[in-house]
This record gives sequence, structure tokens and C-alpha cells, in this order.
Amino acid sequence: MALEDASSQVDTALTRQGFRGAAFENAFGGATSFLRRTYSKDLTGVDLAVTGVPFDQAVTHRPGTRFGPRAIREASSLQAYDPPYGWGFDPVTEFNIADYGDMAFDYARVCDFPDRLTAHIRGILAAGAGSLTLGGDHYITFPILRAYAEKYGPLSLLHFDAHSDTWPDDDFDRIDHGTMFYKAVKSGIIDPKRSVQVGIRTHNDDPLGVHTIDARTVHEQGPAATVAQIRQILGDYPTYLTFDIDALDPAFAPGTGTPVWGGLTSSQCAIMLRDLAGINMVGGDVVEVSPPYDTTGATAIMGAHVAVELMCLFCWNKRQRA
Repeated sequence: MALEDASSQVDTALTRQGFRGAAFENAFGGATSFLRRTYSKDLTGVDLAVTGVPFDQAVTHRPGTRFGPRAIREASSLQAYDPPYGWGFDPVTEFNIADYGDMAFDYARVCDFPDRLTAHIRGILAAGAGSLTLGGDHYITFPILRAYAEKYGPLSLLHFDAHSDTWPDDDFDRIDHGTMFYKAVKSGIIDPKRSVQVGIRTHNDDPLGVHTIDARTVHEQGPAATVAQIRQILGDYPTYLTFDIDALDPAFAPGTGTPVWGGLTSSQCAIMLRDLAGINMVGGDVVEVSPPYDTTGATAIMGAHVAVELMCLFCWNKRQRA
């Protein structure tokens, strides 16, 4: 692109015609949609809809992830204009990717939130798009999974986290970011035999049959061997990928509600996410970025990087199966 054309770009999230094309506007100005993608509530022809869910009323400790979607979008403006490194293609020029904005809900009616979120994602899937969700606390993954299971049946779950989030909830009435995968397994929307959790480093008596690759194992065997293990578990089943930012060590992502030492490094995560190209990923999310505890903005930057890799994984899968 000529310099004069690049220097005239601003607010492409609002002014772009269609959904494709790189954005060359200044990182410090303009409307900050995710990667400057076009804001749209019309998903006709859209391959992937990025949506924010600013909900943090299920946390056990520090709140603040309601500000996560905004922070991740802003941090995404720091991404290079060039195609994502190491992928060999450019999703934003090959696919129609829209920023669908945030989900609206009444913060004072928490009991209504789960069904509202399921309906929100159901609408995206009904339009023929996949979803990439920016959280928000990790509870949001459960209502999202319900919508995906309606379309695909029982899913494989690829879950990066410090915590297994399979603590018991036999009454199914807790809106809690530590019990949602207990509910997901018990209700049959994920198949534990072909699901895997990576980076775990907190105790839980019962992982409910979900395979666990803890953080120490990743450190000792390395990311390549970990990816080979993940692939064997997932097979070619439709897979939902959820990435809790506390999978990363607090040295890389301090701005989160429940940080745990001994976590994954940013380089390990970058290698694993890129080497997972080809898994049958049908949707994903990045959760638990909490800007009030993110004094340098590093956690939001990590969240934006992870979201870009999830976008690439989704589009890689779509282009391979086209």
C-alpha cells in the first residue's frame, strides 16, 4: 500500500466496505474493534464473528474481567499489519471476519445471563459463522458450549488453564467460574474421553475423565510433544478451544483474578497454538483478562495474541475443509 493511502486510514472498523482487508491505521488512534475488523450486526457471509461478553459476576476472588473485551480489542491494535507470523496465510484478507460487538444483558439479573448468552451464540451459529468470544470470566464458556452442542453434538474441549474448573455442582444452579466444566461433562455437551486440559497446576480430586497435561509436564516434555499428545486425544472431532489467560504464568499475565505460579510461558503457548493447526476447531474464547490488575497492559496484550492465534486456527481449519 502506498504511504499516502496508509496515512489516510482511520476508523476502518466503521468505514470499511465489507469484511476483508488489512488495516494500516495508527495503533494509537481510531475505533478499536478487534484487529480493526468491521463492526457489524449483520453476519451475512461472515465466516467468524468476534464478540465480547463483559461479564464477571461468577468470580471467586478478584473481579474486573468485565473490562476484558475492551482491553483485548485495544491491545489488538498493537498487532503487526503483516499476516500473523508462522501461519503462511492472512486470515483477514482470505476470510470475512467481523466484530459483532458486545453482548447486551442486564447486569442486575444474573439469573437470566446464561440463557441470554446461549441465545447470543446460537444466533451467530445460525447465521453460518463461528464465534470467537472475548471474556469476561470463565463461566461464560458453559452457556457458549450449550449453543455449540446444539449444532455439533457432544464436543471435544481443548482447555488451557491453571484450574480444571470441574468442582462439583450437582444442583446445576451455581453461576460460578469453577464449576462450569463439571456441568458440561455431566450434561453431556462435552465428551471427556476426547477432551484435554493443558497447564493445570491446582488440585482437584476428580477431573471427571478429562485428560490432563499439567504445567510441569509441558515444561518437562516441551510444547511439540504436548501438541502431539493433544492431537491424539482430540482426533478429528469438532473441538471448542477455551483459553483462560491464567494458563500463562503471572510473569507473563499478571492481570487476572486467580494467578498461580509455575505456569506456561508465552513462547510455549505460541508454539502450541501454531502447531495445533489442522485440529477441527469450530469456535473458541479467551477469558479472565482483568485490566484493573494489569498495570502494564501485558495481560491484555497476551489476550490479544491468543485471540489472533485462535482466529488463525479457526480459519486454517475452514480453509482446509473448504
